[in-house]
Order: sequence, then structure tokens, then C-alpha cells
Amino acid sequence: MKRYKITVSYLGTNYCGWQTQKNGTSVQSVLENAFSKLFGAKTAVTGSGRTDAGVHALGQVAHFDAETSIPAENFHARFQAKEKTYVYKLYLSPHLNPLKNATAENICVPLDFAEMEKAARFIEGTHDFRCFEASGSSVKDTVRTVEKVEIIKNGEDVEIRVTGNGFLYNMVRIIAGTLVDVGKGKIAANDVEDIIKSGDRVRAGKTLPAKGLTLYSVKYK
Repeated sequence: MKRYKITVSYLGTNYCGWQTQKNGTSVQSVLENAFSKLFGAKTAVTGSGRTDAGVHALGQVAHFDAETSIPAENFHARFQAKEKTYVYKLYLSPHLNPLKNATAENICVPLDFAEMEKAARFIEGTHDFRCFEASGSSVKDTVRTVEKVEIIKNGEDVEIRVTGNGFLYNMVRIIAGTLVDVGKGKIAANDVEDIIKSGDRVRAGKTLPAKGLTLYSVKYK
């Protein structure tokens, strides 16, 4: 058997997430069914990590093993991943836009981007990010490294781009929700540092909807 790497883009709206589940259609199961038909044998597909129900991907990376004549790779999509970038998309408008609403969250009030930028600097670095983890996770080690948080504005469209070595359950959606609350004046930018140190999920912002989140890229060394 030989190993192959693939890069996958998908609109997650109608999927129960990346990982195969009993009660829904997953991206993983669709790929496995397609490859099994192509190669005439059951083919397992391993992704770099999960995306939740409704979350999209531009650059999800996965691998599979198959017996073909194509040159193979010595590669593991999950264990060799060193850095991931997620993008949370917003659009600022008093009206819903049906062409944007499927993949971005509408914000109907102005945001203070200077304060959001200030808050973003406190998120960067290696911290215990328990305050940005949704309930239901079984992960014991909540320390992660966030390399960069970028806020990119283009007209009414806004991207919150977060790059790190790994993320907790719903972490990027909560980071985005916290930054939006800072932009609205509900949370002071200088309080974000203390919120992280406190580990208190209640003090951070809400978890924004899955539809606005895209796994943008996965890097390997």
C-alpha cells in the first residue's frame, strides 16, 4: 500500500462536520465512499483535524492509503501538521445579504477596529486558552500557541484570521466572538489579557455561528 496526500475544499453547510458520524453525512465519509469506488477497495481517509458541522474548508489536508502506480509519500495529515490558519468571515450591514449570509456572519452595528486590534495582541502567544474552549471537550491540556491574529477589512467585509499550532473545541469561533464584542464596546480590549489569565469562559465572548468559519490552510515542515 502507498500513501497519498490530498488538499480538499468544501462548503460545510450541509455536512455534519469532517468526521464520520452515525447521524449525518460527513465530508470524510463522502471522500471515503468516492475513493473506495475509485480503487475498488475500502479506503480510509485521515484529515489534519476535525471541522465542526457547518464549518467550511479551503485548504483541509488529508491522506489515504491505496495500491496504485502513482508515486507515494511518507506523510501523516494529522500528526505532522505544524500550523493551521482559520478565517472567520463577517460582513457589516444593517441588512442581511443572501449572497454572503451562507458563509459569513452579519454584524449590523459599527465595530471599533482599533480596539479589536489591541485585543488581538493579547491573544497572540502561548497561553492556557480555557476561556476560549466550549463545553463538551475532553481535552486535558488547554495550552496552545497562537502565532498571529489578523483583522482584515475590505469595505463591509471583514476577516478575522487566526494562525496557531492547534485549537481547542470552538476556540476560533469564541475568539471571533470576543473580538466582535470588543468592537461593539461590550468587552474592553485591555480586559482580554485578564480574561485569558482567568480561564473563565463566561467572561469571553459568545461562540459565533459555524457558517462563518473556514479552515484556510494547514502547513507542514
